[in-house]
Amino acid sequence: MKIATFNINNINKRLANLLAWLQAAAPDVVCLQELKAEDGGFPIAAIEAAGYGAVWVGQRTWNGVAILARGTEPIATQRALPGDAADTQARYIEAAVGGVLIGCIYLPNGNPRPGPKFAYKLAWLERLAQHAAGLLAAGVPVVLAGDYNVVPTEADIYQPNSWKDDALLAPEARAAFARLLDQGWTDALRAAYPGAAPWTFWSYLRQRWPRDAGLRIDHLLLSPDLAPRLTGAGVDRAVRGEDGASDHAPTWIELAPAGQPGRRRAKR
Repeated sequence: MKIATFNINNINKRLANLLAWLQAAAPDVVCLQELKAEDGGFPIAAIEAAGYGAVWVGQRTWNGVAILARGTEPIATQRALPGDAADTQARYIEAAVGGVLIGCIYLPNGNPRPGPKFAYKLAWLERLAQHAAGLLAAGVPVVLAGDYNVVPTEADIYQPNSWKDDALLAPEARAAFARLLDQGWTDALRAAYPGAAPWTFWSYLRQRWPRDAGLRIDHLLLSPDLAPRLTGAGVDRAVRGEDGASDHAPTWIELAPAGQPGRRRAKR
């Protein structure tokens, strides 16, 4: 089972890029973030023509999340992150696909820091931790995949100095991410690349893509029963170099079938 996360950064503007990648990579499940489209503007006809069912929560501006499933319809279980009924930002959707519960995450950026946006980010991380703990307690196989907007360690960024005041590297955000892992989740890309995991994001600014000045902010976390099934992981970085590309590249994992522990192999 191949599961990917991809911050598409405007699904209608980059629909051709998405469809070409779906055809080439053939992921079984895809978590998309930053749709930048309202519910009625989601290109469901094109997605279905590519062979995928979908559930989504749209929003016009910076948000919007979706889960695609090849050859089947995802069964939605959550359309918002629990814990704050007043939060209307479209940043979380959850669905069952092929016996695995998939949580698609678009965590707040948090800039500028300090300020209300950073406070919202930390509160959202706390809500995520509470929900994640509940999923673990339920004992179901879960993947929490998405754009976390957190650079976990200094090894996950090309050079931290120019980002030292950014919310992506904030000690409070890193600590919250670490506490999430301490619940028992496995950072799949880090497990596949114990030395230096590949970047998943390259800003449009300052020639960062040509210079390979990247960050790792897109993560797939595996529940304890799924971690032994991890057989491969990688980043389709060539997608970032295409015309009109998102500033993120698709990040993916492969899981062996249930009952068949995997042998991990890393791919770039």
